[in-house]
This record gives sequence, C-alpha cells and structure tokens, in this order.
Amino acid sequence: MTDVNETFETVILGAGAAGMMCAMHAGAGAGRTLVLDHAKAPGEKIRISGGGRCNFTNLHAAPENFISGNPHFAKSALSRYTQYDFIDLVERHGVPYHEKTLGQLFCDRSAKDIIDLLLAEMTAVGAELRLRTEVSDVARTENGFRLSLSGPDGARAVACRNLVVACGGKSIPKMGATGFGYQIARQFGLAVAPTRPGLAPLTFGQKEVERFKALAGVSGDACVSCGRTAFEEAILFTHRGLSGPAILQISSYWRAGEPITVDLMPHQDAFALLKGQRASGGRKTVASVLTEWLPRRLAVDIPATAGAEGNLADMSDVRLAAIGKAINRWTLAPTGSEGYRVAEVTVGGVDTAGLNSRTMQARDVPGLYFIGEVVDVTGWLGGYNFQWAWSSGWAAGVAIAGQA
Repeated sequence: MTDVNETFETVILGAGAAGMMCAMHAGAGAGRTLVLDHAKAPGEKIRISGGGRCNFTNLHAAPENFISGNPHFAKSALSRYTQYDFIDLVERHGVPYHEKTLGQLFCDRSAKDIIDLLLAEMTAVGAELRLRTEVSDVARTENGFRLSLSGPDGARAVACRNLVVACGGKSIPKMGATGFGYQIARQFGLAVAPTRPGLAPLTFGQKEVERFKALAGVSGDACVSCGRTAFEEAILFTHRGLSGPAILQISSYWRAGEPITVDLMPHQDAFALLKGQRASGGRKTVASVLTEWLPRRLAVDIPATAGAEGNLADMSDVRLAAIGKAINRWTLAPTGSEGYRVAEVTVGGVDTAGLNSRTMQARDVPGLYFIGEVVDVTGWLGGYNFQWAWSSGWAAGVAIAGQA
C-alpha cells in the first residue's frame, strides 16, 4: 500500500481506561500495537475520577450492576476478567488503595498511580502511544483498515489488521469526549442504541428550583426510585436541582416525562412517628420533631411547604399523613438532567447485537472491535464503569493477541 507511512497489527483509538487496558494485552502478541488519542495526556478521565483518587473498581461488580439493551452481553467479559484480577494488577504494581463504602476501591495517593500502571504495562509489551493526533478518515482495505491521521508529525496514513474503537461516549466534552466512536460504528453498518447522559444531577421546574435554592448544600440519606429501580444513598440539594449518589444512580434509568419518588426517611414511617410524638409531646412543633431524623433546614422546609407549621397537638391525622407522604413518598417530575457537560457516563451506544460478547469484535466486520463506554453497557456509580473498561479491554486484547 504505497500511500501508507506505517503498518501495525493493531491500532486502538482512545488512550483511556479501556484503550490502554486493551493495548497492554494486544501488545503481548507478535505484532505492533499503536494507541492514538487527540488529548495532550493519556487517561484524562481516569485522572479526574473519584476526586482525583480514581474509584478503579468495585468489590461487588456483577452483571446486574450494568444497564444495557442486552443485560446478558457483559457477562462473558466480566466473568473472565473480574475485579479481583484488576486488584491483583494494582497490588503487583504496589499501588496503595482502600475501600471507601459499598465496595468502592480508591487509590490512597492519586489516580495517576493507575495511569502510570497502565503505561508501564504498555511499555513492557512495546505498545506505542501517540497523543495530540486526530483521525480524519477510516477506510476498510483488503487486509484490514487504513487511517488518515494528523498530529505533531503532520499528515500521515497508517494501516492495521485490527482496529479497536475505545474513544468513549459523549460525557464530559471538556475532556475531549465526542461521538466519533458512534460515527465509526455506523460507517461499518453497526446499529447505535440511542444515547443519553448517565450519572448526572437532575433538574426541575422553576417552582421546585426556588425551593431547592433555600436548601442548597443540604444532604442526607434517601431512597430514590424510578419505576422498579431504587437506590438508597445520599442526596444533595443544589441551586439547580438534586444531586448526590442516589440521584446520579437513578438518572441513568430515568427517561424524560417519568416521575421519580424520594423517601427522605428510608425504613421509617414518618406518619406513624409523628402520631406517636403527638401523643407523647403534642406541644412540640412539627419541625422540631423532624430535626431528630432530618437535617434542620429540611425539617423546617417540609411542614412549611405542606402548610403544616405549628404544634403537633394541633395537627389532624390528615395533615400528619400529608407530611408523612411528603417525606416517604415525595414524587417529583424532573425536567431533565445537567447533561453531558457533567454526566459521568453515556447510557446507550454501539448496539451489542452487532458484537461478539467474548471478543468484542464486530460480527460482520472482522478485525473491528468496540470496547468501554462506546458500547451499550453502562455501569452504576462506584467503580463499575472502570471495571467494564478493564474487562472489555482485556477481552478484546487477549482475542487479538491470540490471533497474532
């Protein structure tokens, strides 16, 4: 191919978690492996994750912690490369870590430890990394693929037998996220499931926002549900709506037009508690009683919003029931989310029906692979998306290495 400057066995688009994981395994084969990224540094989303500490996996990672049009697709990769396999890699590199809550594992020092680990593994197998490089065209050839590139070395063309798309979804565009991976999928005839922001704060109408402004900064445990799905974690009131782990989790399941229900006192019957307090201490105000279970500002806001300020002794069962409902079954209609600007992941992506779940290779395009966030597999908050990156990257990498 006379117009090609270099030839590789494998080219990987995206130097993120999945791409680098794939490179360190694909590179163990006989051929040259090249990782391309338009960013100035590798692993940018790794670097900012977990408050700079990188929540790199979760002890409880299992297929039921993922959203996909095909809930069975992720089983193969997740079962063959588990959280314990990645933990073993972390320990072999001497990276100190700790469990925070709910099985979430974080680096003790910095997310940079995970990036350095991946780069060291890539170097060990001779995988090459080129940054600040744009891909302007991808074409199918008789022997694989041809890519037109532009970067520090100018315009170039490279050829490869295997092309791995690991350039992520649309979340956090300021970090360079684009829909390029979906474009490649469509170019080669693969379907793309509709995408939407996941793990993002929810927004509301003007009436709710005015109320939330007075509560901004208040947080507390809650159970947030949408349909049959529920998460019990903390919520946070903001000037624009609701955030916090429970809200971020449910946002991945929420669809426009659907309501969500918030239980501000999980495992407690607020109506029964208020009735009991009325019988034993009716001179107390509703707000003063609620401060025993809720943050003070929220305890004051709820009866005020319900028009039930005053002493418990003056409250009928009907009024106490209304307060109880506002606490245990608070139903809200979000108007949207904060969008891809702050969303931690993209829900949807390359339709798994077109991929082999064992190798991540496109069924009808030999040599073309899709891994990580670009695929229609989205994990819960708490290290699950990184585990999908490790598992899917490994699956593609060992499949490629086995062919070399």
